Amino acid sequence: MTAPIPHLPSASLAPLGTGGLAAEITAQLSTQLRRVRLHGFRAPETPAPTLVAVAHGSRDPRALPTVRALLDRVRALRPGLDVRLGHIELNRPLLADTLDGLHGAAVLVPLLFGRGHHVTHDLPAALAAAPQLTGRVAAPLGPHPLLAEALHGRLLAAGFPEAPCPRTAVVLAAAGSRAPRSAQDTARTAQLLSARLGGTPVLPAYASAARPSVADAVRALTARGHDRIAVAGCFTAPGRFATLCAAAAPGPAAEPLGDHPALARLVLHRYDQALLAPTGSDREARRAATVAV
Repeated sequence: MTAPIPHLPSASLAPLGTGGLAAEITAQLSTQLRRVRLHGFRAPETPAPTLVAVAHGSRDPRALPTVRALLDRVRALRPGLDVRLGHIELNRPLLADTLDGLHGAAVLVPLLFGRGHHVTHDLPAALAAAPQLTGRVAAPLGPHPLLAEALHGRLLAAGFPEAPCPRTAVVLAAAGSRAPRSAQDTARTAQLLSARLGGTPVLPAYASAARPSVADAVRALTARGHDRIAVAGCFTAPGRFATLCAAAAPGPAAEPLGDHPALARLVLHRYDQALLAPTGSDREARRAATVAV
C-alpha cells in the first residue's frame, strides 16, 4: 500500500509562488516515494545521493562565505541530505577534489544560470573522471520561476519600485557564454522576471563572451524612454563579473542572489528533477523530469 501524499495547507502555499509550489510538490513526492511499502514490507532505504553544488569560484573574498550560506540554507530545508561544495576554479574545494572524496551516487547541481560550456562539458567530464561515482548533472538554475522570484526579491531590496511604471526598466546581467543555448536561457529568465515585475521591460546583457554589454543595454533602454533603470544579476555570489555589471548600473544594482530562500528551494528542485529523470537523451530526460510551473 502506498503512503498517502500529505495535505499541504493553503497557508503554507501562499508565499511560495507558482515555481515554489512546484518545487515543494517535487520534494514532498520524493519523500513519499522513499516510504512506499511493497506487499506489506518496507523496502530497505538507501542513502540519498549526495548533492554536490558546483560554484564557479572567484578571487573575491566574499564569494566563498556567500556560497556556504546558500548551502546552509539548502541543508536546513532538507535535513539529513549530504550537501557538498565543489568549485570549477579559483576556490577550494575544487570540484575534482570533492568528487575524489565521495563514493556511491551523486548529483551535481550547477550554481550557474544557463547551458554554457561549464554545464554541458566541464561537469560531465568531471563525473567521467570519478569512476567510483554513479552520478548525474542537474539542469542549471535558469530559467525557472524560482530564479525570477529571487531576482525580484533582490531588486526590491535594492530599492526598485514594486509597482510597474512606464519609466522603469531592468537590465538582467549574466556572465555570458558563446553557447547559443545559454543566451536562450538568459532571454527566458528575462521574460520570467518581466512577468514577475508586472510587465516592466527586462533586457538581457552580458559581462563577457556575448552581446549586448550592460552599458549597451542601458543605452538601448534609455533610447526607448526609460530613465529609471536597475541592474539585476544572475550571479550566485560576489565576483569580478558581478562587480563590473553593478558598476554599469545608472540606478539601483541588486546584490548577488546568495542565500535567497527561493534560490535554495531551486537548488533542491534541480536535484530532485535529476533524480526523477529517466536515462536517455538530455532532451527526453529534461522533458520527463520537469514539473509544470
